[in-house]
Amino acid sequence: MKLKQIKFVLAALTATTFFAGCSSDNSNDNGTPTTPELKTEVNLSTSATLGSYLTDKSGRSLYVFATDANGQVSCTGGCEALWPAFVVDNLTADKLGSGLTLTDFGTVTTASGKKQVTYKGWPLYYYAPVSGDDGYGNGGKNVPEAAGKTTGDGVGGTWFIAKPDYSVMLVRSQLLGHDGKNYKSDYTVGDGLTTYFTDAKGLTLYTFKNDNFNKNNFTKADFSNNAVWPIYETDKIVVPSILDKSKFAVITVFGKSQLTYNGWPLYYFGQDASVRGSNKGISFPAPAVWPVPVKDSPIAI
Repeated sequence: MKLKQIKFVLAALTATTFFAGCSSDNSNDNGTPTTPELKTEVNLSTSATLGSYLTDKSGRSLYVFATDANGQVSCTGGCEALWPAFVVDNLTADKLGSGLTLTDFGTVTTASGKKQVTYKGWPLYYYAPVSGDDGYGNGGKNVPEAAGKTTGDGVGGTWFIAKPDYSVMLVRSQLLGHDGKNYKSDYTVGDGLTTYFTDAKGLTLYTFKNDNFNKNNFTKADFSNNAVWPIYETDKIVVPSILDKSKFAVITVFGKSQLTYNGWPLYYFGQDASVRGSNKGISFPAPAVWPVPVKDSPIAI
């Protein structure tokens, strides 16, 4: 074989080896090109009892806290060890699992300066319950909840698994009327926290004392007064686990679906202006005419 032919053969073999090596880096065993999968930071998992709920990239459950009524982190001090903040740097759409939308997420700065991730305005947390003595005389320690566990749901009646489809949520907050006065749960003036219902984004819901069982007596047929007390329009009943789902129902009000609880139709207050944590309606036009719904609200008649 001539020298020129030998050089040609060697060059061909080198090229073949090079491209074969490149192909093996980007193909599966069958030679089909593959695309590396992105590790998503937030995903949806499913439980037979809880339905769909949010988890991190390791499958650890995420939770919300009822006292974060205005969207700010209220779990501080020793609470942070038990309920560590869920923090992700630069959360983008490609870091979300199927069924999740980036516009539902945001961040809020904690007291310690962390950028805690929020979902529909709710700061997200892990659960790290205290374990027993470690056998070396060190007492209990906070141990992060294992992947696939949901034992934090319902703790203290204020901690709930983060779900994508709640139609009702619970907040625990001070009632502050449109008159600027603080009210207690019995609608007398004073300081005290009340645990009441909101929608999925933490907007306060109300009932009307002049309504009857599953009967809206306020809204006009042409909805001309709906801006004052807008009906809570939904046909979904997805509620925190500590609430009895059977006490909720959906009624039809002049062609629109309105959610009820214990027979009380649920409304928003227009002057709350869709501001999370606002509950001005509790004193308009007078205290207790439009009370907030609570777990032990009496059955309407």
